[in-house]
Amino acid sequence: MFIIKYKKYFLVLSSLLVIASVVLVLTLGLKPAIDFTGGSLIELEMKTLVTEADVLSTKQKAEELLSAPALVQPVGENGILIRTRTLTQGEHEKLLTSFGDVDEKRFDSIGPVIGKELRTKSFWAIGLVIVLIVLYITFAFRKVSKPVSSWKYGLIAVVTLVHDVIVPAGFFALWGYYTGAQMDVLFITAILAILGFSIHDTIVVFDRIRENLRLSGGKESFAIIVGQSLSQTFTRSINTSLTVVLTLLALMLFGGASTKDFALVLLVGIVAGTYSSIFVASPLLVVAESLQKK
Repeated sequence: MFIIKYKKYFLVLSSLLVIASVVLVLTLGLKPAIDFTGGSLIELEMKTLVTEADVLSTKQKAEELLSAPALVQPVGENGILIRTRTLTQGEHEKLLTSFGDVDEKRFDSIGPVIGKELRTKSFWAIGLVIVLIVLYITFAFRKVSKPVSSWKYGLIAVVTLVHDVIVPAGFFALWGYYTGAQMDVLFITAILAILGFSIHDTIVVFDRIRENLRLSGGKESFAIIVGQSLSQTFTRSINTSLTVVLTLLALMLFGGASTKDFALVLLVGIVAGTYSSIFVASPLLVVAESLQKK
């Protein structure tokens, strides 16, 4: 299959994507939301269309009343989102009163201690998921020892998972730089969902390779078997990913403002995960087999 024939180019492209994403994360950063830093979030629905002047005046009014910085963003056509320090009940009511005839659609308040604990547990959750996935793959492919050892399947799965986490993180850093989007609990949820989807797709390909190795009885070269396995699973992988992508596009276009960033991260992650399952994981197996021969 052409993927194995031109594996070098696909692996180089993947490496460039990862490097670019790491640079974006390091230079632009992932801005933590109040879920991780502590603070208050208020979403207001105005009676008229929100203009840029309305956003600026809201920011100025909130900062004057609270004597603290406030991040103000438009939401939809007539909504405004305010992020600021943790508010007391009195400050919350005072801020609402200052805006007059508006509807409060959402109010969240998280203390700094809870935010720090949540951030720590989120990173632990991602790390634990990756470790458990590696252990599962090593166990599931324990009977596959030739021509590539079972632990190498797990190692390659880790490489693809790192790819699938870093690429959407880099995109979100760029997205947040231009739109002010922040990393919240939904972002972590999206990353965990991406990990599950990506490894599922990778295991399907690996499992077909294992089955074809058994059927061939050593008569075909490993590269040919991997190419055949990719050909047999390629359409399934694309069709599965496409149905998810269409669903996420619908969520982005017609869903609420609070889920748009979540859907966007998932969309980028699903595309990256599908790419890595087909164009990274299997070619890396062929590379591992070639290095093992040498």
